[in-house]
Amino acid sequence: MPAIIPQPLQVSTPQGTTALSLDGAVFIAGPSATEQRIALQASALMSADAGVTVPLTEAPEPGAPAIQLRIDAAAGPEGSDHPERYTVDTTVRPAVVSGATPAGLYYGVQTLRQLVTTDTFGAPALEAVVVTDAPRYGWRGLTLDIARNFFPMKQLEIVIDVLASYKFNVLHLHLTDDQGWRIENPSRPELAKLSSDTSNSGKAGGYLTLADFRQLQDYAAERFVTVVPEIDMPGHTNAATAIYGDLRPDGKATDKYEGMEVGFSQLTFDLPTTEPFIRDVLTDMAGITDGDYLHVGGDEALTLGAEEYAKFITLLEDVVADTGKQVIMWQEAAAAPTRPGTIVQYWDTRSDKTPFVEAAKRGSRFIMSPGNHAYLDMKYTAEYPLGQDWAGLIEARTAYDWDPATVIEGVPEDQIHGVEAALWTETLSTQDELFDMLLPRLTATAEVAWTAPERKDWEDYRARVAVAAASWRRDGLAFHQSPQIDW
Repeated sequence: MPAIIPQPLQVSTPQGTTALSLDGAVFIAGPSATEQRIALQASALMSADAGVTVPLTEAPEPGAPAIQLRIDAAAGPEGSDHPERYTVDTTVRPAVVSGATPAGLYYGVQTLRQLVTTDTFGAPALEAVVVTDAPRYGWRGLTLDIARNFFPMKQLEIVIDVLASYKFNVLHLHLTDDQGWRIENPSRPELAKLSSDTSNSGKAGGYLTLADFRQLQDYAAERFVTVVPEIDMPGHTNAATAIYGDLRPDGKATDKYEGMEVGFSQLTFDLPTTEPFIRDVLTDMAGITDGDYLHVGGDEALTLGAEEYAKFITLLEDVVADTGKQVIMWQEAAAAPTRPGTIVQYWDTRSDKTPFVEAAKRGSRFIMSPGNHAYLDMKYTAEYPLGQDWAGLIEARTAYDWDPATVIEGVPEDQIHGVEAALWTETLSTQDELFDMLLPRLTATAEVAWTAPERKDWEDYRARVAVAAASWRRDGLAFHQSPQIDW
């Protein structure tokens, strides 16, 4: 069977079929601009994967091997109505990749890439298979912290490329924290200009300009990834109070911070400057964000009393609603309590589950990011030089062996919005360090988020991920050679 990650819903290899040679192969596409664009992307990707040029053409030569790309409502598993469903059939001539929507077609292309093999003469070819597929969850994301240590545009684009290749559709950027403010705000330009020169590593800081954020969203959208910005409040705010002393009861700006401890910073609800500040920065973010979501943090506000914290949660919900966006908050907000429409992101498995069950009863949906499985900044082993270990050690199998539907007893599966891995960067400041922690575990999260639980199998996955490593080596991406996998 082909080494496809994440494992599709249905894969068959009909007897008597043969591999499709890529020698002289071409792509042909439907007439719409979207189909043509995806076909051009497929041409570039397949040429890199196969080592031969596979161009897009309108009129293939007679007898030339061809791969047809089209949007087709009939794509995907029988009976599925998921908009991201797709079909890949390389047993017919021309081979066909179809998707119910543009996103589905794009995911079909990602599967097609993983069918590259060699024929009996050693020439590049596509395995002969039929794949019909649709995801388990619609939200499949990665939280990436660029506040503790900043990562520039080129590296973020590489992250997006890897996410897209494994059918993730969300990049959640943690943009602000105690160590730095990493996004330009038109109404508060001092934040990025004056509070982005610090970092957790002591290395150079940085921030995304408005033009950067525009470019990043466009780059992601071409790959069917939505960028979700997070402005973390009312805790994790030292980067803001270091600039604006009027956000403090004593009127004095705090010192800049490059440490690792959390929970010491806060906004103060009753100050006349607090609500205007919150409205300014969140309205700015809504104005520059294409997607439907704003993440406003809400975690680890340890210096706030319950009553003041609850007031903040209500205010944050109000402000985001006024911008027209959908609000997401970390799990602590559920106890405030949150409103029915607030999406709750679960992370700390040590916490009492009662507030989450009550939030579910009120109608909240959940993004599952349990720290003991999905926090990819956790060390692989106790001696590993990178990462932390507060949530435990996460080797490849630990990242793979969990079911989002059983993480919080009492939260119905139909209220699980999706799955999100998280990579916090307190100990990471280079691209190699970033990808060393992401790979291979990101592929495990991809399968948790996409694949039906009855289709998951650790032994099968570990064989497939060993094949996937060839593309990481080709692209110069660092990865952890887990002893649990036969590389």
